[in-house]
Amino acid sequence: MNSLPNKQLERSESELTDFERSVYEWQIWIRDLGEAGQQRLKNSTVFISRVGGLGGQVAYQLAAAGIGRLILAHAGNVKPSDLNRQLLMTEASIGTPRIESATRRLHELNPRLEIVGYNENVNRSNAERMIAQADIIVDCAPLFEERFEMNKQSVQQRKPMVECAMYDLEGSLTSFSTGATPCLSCLTPTPPSDWKRQFPVLGAVSGTVGCLAAMEAIKILTGIGKPLYGTLLTIDLRSMEFRRFAIARNPECPVCGEAT
Repeated sequence: MNSLPNKQLERSESELTDFERSVYEWQIWIRDLGEAGQQRLKNSTVFISRVGGLGGQVAYQLAAAGIGRLILAHAGNVKPSDLNRQLLMTEASIGTPRIESATRRLHELNPRLEIVGYNENVNRSNAERMIAQADIIVDCAPLFEERFEMNKQSVQQRKPMVECAMYDLEGSLTSFSTGATPCLSCLTPTPPSDWKRQFPVLGAVSGTVGCLAAMEAIKILTGIGKPLYGTLLTIDLRSMEFRRFAIARNPECPVCGEAT
């Protein structure tokens, strides 16, 4: 199942340089990735909502993998309490915009990476224009208001979305493709009543979930492996237990019910 928008599939692609071939040599050796897959990554754009503990890891791994362009949205300034998990933030950047620290750190890793950074969080007024610039969405937002806006645009713009979350020592991950899988509103029609903006978490948990989410995005963009379409992966790092659950579309879902 090819889940990428026709816009991306039909656009002309920029060739890899000799330097890029040397940087990504070891992953080009992966049999079903190869140079064609690496070139696809170079010519892809990923939108990430929030680049804190979870989204920062997604962005970092995608930058390391050779993604060509990132659209990042994260408001506010760096605080001391960010530093246990937000690896794109530094102690020296406390009091400065998170998006500036994230951009600087990502460019230290990959100066060839194009970054469009927004010092704002996703909301009803900006979701459409932000997501319109990308081929795929990775949802790392802590608030369901943001998640639902991204889900709506994912369905309307027919762009795949990787959905990931963490809490305490637990995490979850799935991927959505319009018309073929459930959407976020099928899975979670209303926000949990006990969900809060601040919650307990260890940095290694966000790192684990973020790396898995980055791998999902890479799989969808390059066509390698099998994404978590129609499957919810849950992770309990206390017991190191990983479980998979089948999830189904709601034919009466107000967001994706009529999508085919």
